[in-house]
Amino acid sequence: MNILSSTVEGHEVLLQMEGIYKSFPGVQALSDVRFELRHGEVHALVGENGAGKSTLMKILGGIYHKDAGRVILEGREVEITSPGMAQHLGISIIHQELNLMPHLTVAQNIFIGREPRAKVPFVVDDNATNEKAMRLFELMNLRLDPTVKVADLTVAKQQMVEIAKALSFNAKILVMDEPTAALTDREIDELFTIIRQLREKGVGIVHISHRLEELKQISDRVTVMRDGKYIDTLMTSEAKVDQIISLMVGRTIYESTPELPETPDQEVVLEVRNLNRGKVLRDVSFNLKMGEILGFAGLIGAGRTEVARAIFGADTYETGEILIKGKPVHIKSPGDAVMYGIGYLSEDRKRYGLTLGMDVKENVAMAAMKKFLTWAGWMDFKKTVQRGQEMVKALNIKTPSLEQKVKFLSGGNQQKVVIGKWLTADTDILIFDEPTRGIDVGAKSEIYKLLNDLAHQGKSIIMISSELPEVLRMSHRVVVMCEGRVTGILNAGEATQETIMKYATMRSEVILDIPQ
Repeated sequence: MNILSSTVEGHEVLLQMEGIYKSFPGVQALSDVRFELRHGEVHALVGENGAGKSTLMKILGGIYHKDAGRVILEGREVEITSPGMAQHLGISIIHQELNLMPHLTVAQNIFIGREPRAKVPFVVDDNATNEKAMRLFELMNLRLDPTVKVADLTVAKQQMVEIAKALSFNAKILVMDEPTAALTDREIDELFTIIRQLREKGVGIVHISHRLEELKQISDRVTVMRDGKYIDTLMTSEAKVDQIISLMVGRTIYESTPELPETPDQEVVLEVRNLNRGKVLRDVSFNLKMGEILGFAGLIGAGRTEVARAIFGADTYETGEILIKGKPVHIKSPGDAVMYGIGYLSEDRKRYGLTLGMDVKENVAMAAMKKFLTWAGWMDFKKTVQRGQEMVKALNIKTPSLEQKVKFLSGGNQQKVVIGKWLTADTDILIFDEPTRGIDVGAKSEIYKLLNDLAHQGKSIIMISSELPEVLRMSHRVVVMCEGRVTGILNAGEATQETIMKYATMRSEVILDIPQ
């Protein structure tokens, strides 16, 4: 059956997972979990990081093998032993980290290994491949050029390519893991339009997301998991967000404004003057005070991450000046930045913040290796263990042991390990780029408390976030950027979502003059 041309087949059960168990060394990941998906349904799967959502879906996708339980697809019990078999059964998973080849075209990515052949043996017929891709896009009501290289597409368009690739296998079940994490509101609307079209054609969609406000927009039912166990399944139309959060965390999460120091110390620890780099950074100036959380807001492409990378020495800037405690400094590399007491927690913590194949204590020690060397130049492992234990306790890192590889930790705990790394390096200026991206509501609350504690201790924090409620909740002041420029600097009393959006869309260089 071609899913794209079929009509909705009612709401009969498409998939049942019953009594699923899965353990890893030292961790019981899933215990007696169940999940049901119907034809033409968008079923949200939610829970804190480490709740077992991704593990359950990896069992469905043939990546992990279950220890016990049953998987029933369209009334027939199946053993899914590999990703290839899952694909053959009509199950496709779109992971948070997109699995595309940027140097190939859209059409080549969709039909890689299955390209139409020309009359000459072993020669790919590019025209036929492009035509097949176009027919697929027409059925999806998607405007996309099959000849464009994936590297030239936005993240949202790359997401659409992944969906098209999945549907090219006649997918009956589409699992989407955090599909909106890196998208703008407009791109999210486009994605939801595609999802609704697929639902109308009978595709069963599993939607994993930490953005609970999205559930009302897109899902029919929501299943909650906690600590590797099934908790409940609710009709989305009847469920309240507070109710879902309570089920997820097993406790009440208070969304009130956290306690910040009334005013940070007036001592300026970092000053940026007239920083320029082509069209990316245009005459950027601001300062950061001791014990302050300075929020950075703006739309995608505003230049916020570029500012952070320039300060940290990851990217060079053409003109301008950076001062630490009033003294000009020349930061040409991340090593220079660390020497001046600056730590940078990248938005892509897995790529730039952690060494995933190494354990917790090794990652904690990584940015300050000299501290753990003996006089003879050997690593003092007792010191690394001691420091690792201190950070696990201080930051409440949930890990079976210090020897646990960080790739097996939840997103929130991975973020804490990165923080522990920079605290070990004794940095006084911490730049957090999207600190809660991909982190559940419970872990977010812990990260917020941690940022507050650091500010109380006199650490100075730059926090870049795409979530305006987060910026407003956490910041003493807010720097707003648009197209590489600072267009407004707002104190906490002046900042609102409306004001921030006004300056985030202000193309001309008009800085709101609020006392700094």
